[in-house]
Amino acid sequence: MLEVIGLKKKFAGKPALKGVEFSVAKGEIFGLLGHNGAGKSTTLGILLGMVAPDEGETRIDGISVQKNRAEALAKVGAIFESPGFYDYLSGYANLKLLTSYSGGVTKAAIDEVVERVELDDRIHSKVGTYSHGMRQRLALAQALLPEPEVLLLDEPTDGLDPEGIKWFRDFILDLRDNRGMTVLFNSHLLAEVEQMCDRVVILQEGRKVFQGGSADLEEDQLVLKFEVDPPSLLQNLAVEFGGGVKKNNLVLPKTTDIALVVAKAVQNGGQVREVRQVKRSLEDLYLEFSRKVTR
Repeated sequence: MLEVIGLKKKFAGKPALKGVEFSVAKGEIFGLLGHNGAGKSTTLGILLGMVAPDEGETRIDGISVQKNRAEALAKVGAIFESPGFYDYLSGYANLKLLTSYSGGVTKAAIDEVVERVELDDRIHSKVGTYSHGMRQRLALAQALLPEPEVLLLDEPTDGLDPEGIKWFRDFILDLRDNRGMTVLFNSHLLAEVEQMCDRVVILQEGRKVFQGGSADLEEDQLVLKFEVDPPSLLQNLAVEFGGGVKKNNLVLPKTTDIALVVAKAVQNGGQVREVRQVKRSLEDLYLEFSRKVTR
């Protein structure tokens, strides 16, 4: 549904994107990750036709944004950078005015999307009285008018409280599960991205350094937090099962039967207090790449 092909971009002679490529399947939630200045917003800006690439192309459902922007973006809703509204107008008046620029929508369509984002009790209040979370919901309502096939979101949970972040997460998952919508968003909240996204791309200094899903986060070895008394047994178990000890964790071949390890510890006179498999998180992977860049 989305294709990013060989994007290169410089600002004032400094490279912002260095040949970035990835694709997003229809009905997929896709995360774009990276530190400040990694190229996330530049990539979204090029996808929206707001930034011209020096090289490369972006396509939406096979249509080039650079060659036919209007047709490509006809299927897209977006929140890019800070959403702007007229504070002296109501939320409803803002939606009616802003959608009129692209042909307008019916009152029924506005009412339906306002109810979906749970703003119906404040939609006729002035936007100047809205909290940050309410403004984000209004921006989401605007992005969903008229019903797009693709949603592009730039740091959509930035500044939201935990309740607002959970609401947003559940809402986006519902868009995918019940409406088949394709969603691409960038964020620095790695735990949220890991819960929401089918796949992610990590950018570092304008380059793609990782693309994959949760299956790609799996370690090639079995890593166990294994608390046993006496602690000296940990090294014995590592030798017994052909592994090692790293950061006080037991690192063993992936096919090792955990029950056998526990049984051996007990057989050797150990008292096992805790056994838990340690899985690599998206945050762990992200920090691995960050350390490589800073060395």
